[in-house]
Amino acid sequence: MRLPIVLTGALALTLAACAQTANEDQGEVAMAPSLSTESIYAAVANEARTERARELDDSRKPAEVLAFFGLEQGDDAADLISGGGYWAEILARAVGEDGSVTALEPEQFYNEEAWTALAQREPGVALERYRFEAFEPGDERIDFAIMNLVYHDLYWESEEYDVPRSEPADYLAALYSMMRPGGIVGVIDHVGNAGDARATVEEYHRIDPQVIRDDFAKAGFVLEAESDMLANPDDTHEISVFDPSIRGKTDRVVMKFVKPAE
Repeated sequence: MRLPIVLTGALALTLAACAQTANEDQGEVAMAPSLSTESIYAAVANEARTERARELDDSRKPAEVLAFFGLEQGDDAADLISGGGYWAEILARAVGEDGSVTALEPEQFYNEEAWTALAQREPGVALERYRFEAFEPGDERIDFAIMNLVYHDLYWESEEYDVPRSEPADYLAALYSMMRPGGIVGVIDHVGNAGDARATVEEYHRIDPQVIRDDFAKAGFVLEAESDMLANPDDTHEISVFDPSIRGKTDRVVMKFVKPAE
């Protein structure tokens, strides 16, 4: 069940200014739905959120991002490779009583303390744990999903963190199956320069936006819109995202993908 959120005029103008065509050879792309964000702003303003989460809001612009992607009240939403549950906590308040939120967290990244605390703040968030390389979330159960600063990790492998080499195509095939027809996948990631994707991820934890576009297209998704709302033209893309000089201020791509309606 999807009931549109109603939106403020100022934010609508901001989103209109940020929206861009995906690629010239794809022709015109649809704008993100014109939504008002009272519910999203209320979710972000939730006083139960931690101070650490609030500190991230300036750089992540959660209300603007979720409105651009087209989150709606009543959505069954998923926070993919959720980390500490930053987005899951906001989504839980935004989708309302008729919606649901599932955080899909790899076992290798699971932090029991963080998730125990989140469960106390937002008991409605369902947590599903899985091996990073074995993503099998089920079929046609999700209306809206978000991947924040994690898509590049599908090209990453680490003996230290017990993350073996995996294939992004396998993950996206499972994600495509999980989404309902018309479902939205919002992707945010650190911009990297063109080149070997795995080498770029290993050195910088960034990814060339064209790799994301191509991967999602091969999986069957349609790129509906992009935004430069998290862009930083001063970022050279030639420094690790963990470097103190750029951390939290990286140039980021924001893409809205849709599973075609049947």
